[in-house]
Amino acid sequence: MVALLAGGLLLTGCSGHGTREASQKADGPDRGSAFGGGSGSGSAGSGAAGVEQGEGQRDGEQKRQDREPEGEFAPEPDYLSTFALDVDTASYGYALRTLGDGRLPDPGTVRPEEFVNSFRQDYERPEGDGFSVAVDGAVAPGADDDWSLLRVGLATRQADHGGERPPAALTFVIDISGSMAERGRLDLVKESLGILTDELRGDDSIALVTFSAAAESRLPMTRVGDNRSRIHDVIEELEPAASTNLGAGVETGYEEAVDGLRSGATNRVVLLSDALANTGETQADAILERIADARTEHGITLFGVGVGSDYGDALMERLADKGDGHTTYVSDRKQARKIFVDQLPMNVELRARDAKAQVAFDSDAVERFRLIGYENRAVADEDFRDDGVDGGEVGPGHTVTALYAVKLRPGASGEVAKATVRWLDPETRAPRERSGSVGASAVDSRLWGDANPRLQVTAVAAYFAEALRGESADDDGTAHGAPPGAPGLGELEKRARTLADSTEDGAVKELAEAIGQASRARG
Repeated sequence: MVALLAGGLLLTGCSGHGTREASQKADGPDRGSAFGGGSGSGSAGSGAAGVEQGEGQRDGEQKRQDREPEGEFAPEPDYLSTFALDVDTASYGYALRTLGDGRLPDPGTVRPEEFVNSFRQDYERPEGDGFSVAVDGAVAPGADDDWSLLRVGLATRQADHGGERPPAALTFVIDISGSMAERGRLDLVKESLGILTDELRGDDSIALVTFSAAAESRLPMTRVGDNRSRIHDVIEELEPAASTNLGAGVETGYEEAVDGLRSGATNRVVLLSDALANTGETQADAILERIADARTEHGITLFGVGVGSDYGDALMERLADKGDGHTTYVSDRKQARKIFVDQLPMNVELRARDAKAQVAFDSDAVERFRLIGYENRAVADEDFRDDGVDGGEVGPGHTVTALYAVKLRPGASGEVAKATVRWLDPETRAPRERSGSVGASAVDSRLWGDANPRLQVTAVAAYFAEALRGESADDDGTAHGAPPGAPGLGELEKRARTLADSTEDGAVKELAEAIGQASRARG
């Protein structure tokens, strides 16, 4: 089934599996960069637009350009961009908390993809499992006409509200260290767990592990059924203790999850913590090295829920990435209810495992491009169809959005980009792919004029994130800066308020308020 979405081509339908690995070029090393680095096919126009791929991407001749000066956008781009899907939102949630306290977030905690993915999108959902793929765009405001913003949108089918999801076996690993005594930490965790206990079905199971200086199993894997009161009692008994041995907590939690493993259920470890580890193993690699077998052999994934005004964002993100899961941040009861009630199926079910996206830009139409964010999720281009390379885990009702700044060639026409998503079926582990593409004529509207309102919200979120992290750089020296046409915070706030009124979306209103808080904090 094919439908048009804001000038971009939206593909739904089923593709075959058992795809063969795409052939690779041998004329240079893979840089694995979100800025266009990596080897592989350089042309996005090798196949007809709207055709789903069942046997891998067709070869295309890679076209090279004269070397550009070093800078924010990649020199000598190879026209492929590959990344693991990410549905984390903790970076945005923590930024809201920090701004609400009158402080600017640390630039190192700002990840633009998590800002972008915190907002509702308008992508059509697939009828079956897997993804729909949408690509659209608009001319960047205030930039030359040859710069555009390109949105790649992926969506999964909503959860079946008739209750036909598989049972969940959830092991909660709860931080009860001294830092959790702060108001809004352990009390919020206890309230969140109480809400969740009431929402889970009778055939779901819960285990509870706590940690401070050491870890302790408080409840073995137990069917919810007639045990809700018992579970509530264990939760109410939780009190803050001493130091934070996060490593012991995670290790014990995984041991409990393996012991209570349920066949045919969604087996997941849920870590609730401020992630301020100070005892035992404190680094993500060391902590998760010992529980790698639980991930690979048993399919147990990690869901990280962050709390607290001081929050170990980087450690929590690394834990979730290593644990094949995702993170969110909760600062109040409203957010807790949203996560543990409204979005419960998203967080306990899976629609796709090891999902990756690859965007191929047509070198005849595109001069340069930059993926905004996703630096921590970059995948080497030749690993796109290597199913042994970790991707992202995506649940029902999730959307994933990637925003690119794209410099078109003068007079560009025809196809601009083709986006392909590849994932493993969560039950059979069979690979699947779907693709969508967009032409130059579909990205020529003005962003603040005729462009899709949800694309405008996406742009505001991305501009805001880039403004907060400023002229920073990753550990590898990759520089970040404002995308083309970035407005100042004052104008950005006005745009967000206009969009909040037109979309009648409370989340967009909250975004506008956060931008205003950032502007005032900067003076």
